[in-house]
Amino acid sequence: MKIAGAPISWGVCEVPGWGHQLGRDRVLAEMRDLGLTATELGPDGFLPPDPEERRALLGAYGMRAVGGFVPVVLHDPGRDPLVGLRPLLESFREGGIEVMVLAAATGLDGYDERPALGPAGWEALLGALDRVLKEAADAGGPLITLHPHVGTMVETREEVRRVLDGCAVPLCLDTGHLLIGGTDPLDVVREAPERVAHVHLKDVDAGLAGQVGDGRLTYTEAVAKGIYRPLGTGDVDVAAVVRGLGMAGYDGWYVMEQDVVLDRDPEPGEGPIRDVRAGMDFLEGLT
Repeated sequence: MKIAGAPISWGVCEVPGWGHQLGRDRVLAEMRDLGLTATELGPDGFLPPDPEERRALLGAYGMRAVGGFVPVVLHDPGRDPLVGLRPLLESFREGGIEVMVLAAATGLDGYDERPALGPAGWEALLGALDRVLKEAADAGGPLITLHPHVGTMVETREEVRRVLDGCAVPLCLDTGHLLIGGTDPLDVVREAPERVAHVHLKDVDAGLAGQVGDGRLTYTEAVAKGIYRPLGTGDVDVAAVVRGLGMAGYDGWYVMEQDVVLDRDPEPGEGPIRDVRAGMDFLEGLT
């Protein structure tokens, strides 16, 4: 398995007011100490935007960047997402970053509410995904994926199916966001394994997920309460997902993502590093 880390597992997030943000050096040092050699980029400003500076910084920790999460408004017919994405696509190519993980952003801050999407919005969204996919492929990369994500325009089972049926974009299979949104990630693995090009591995407390689904908790509140569990301790059949993808010939990245909200710097050796280590031990037991 090709396993990468993610700054969000250390509480580093693009959402304003998300929580205490750990320093970059601590996050990268703890990734290195866990034996990780690859990471996703994290939010703007976490790593240097200049590809050479970023490569040098990560190299000092024995690491490289392999993907990046990019929320972008895709559903507005009067807004061309490629205008803002073209510089990012070039930056990913220059930096050797393999995967761009798009999320169909609402245009609002955070992931606690979202508007309804009508026919014109869906036509714009699906068309935009195909245009971004083609432009990136014509330019030699990066690989474009769409991340079904709570609080975005693609969250529910019906919306995931609409993307699979309505455009050619590959998916970032996020086992946690899919489950919270009402999709069993195993169903995607069984029904459309050829569309999975990148994986975010999360485990989920189904009870808290249900409270998000019925509106008793916002998404942010649920993350703060620990909706994401160390791999193997929640209600996602992570082992079956990994086995199913392996049997289907998947050879991409598995990104360790256990989103947390922190209120302070944990003691050395405590906090996120402990949960990520538990997840890595779980994955090692599968191989």
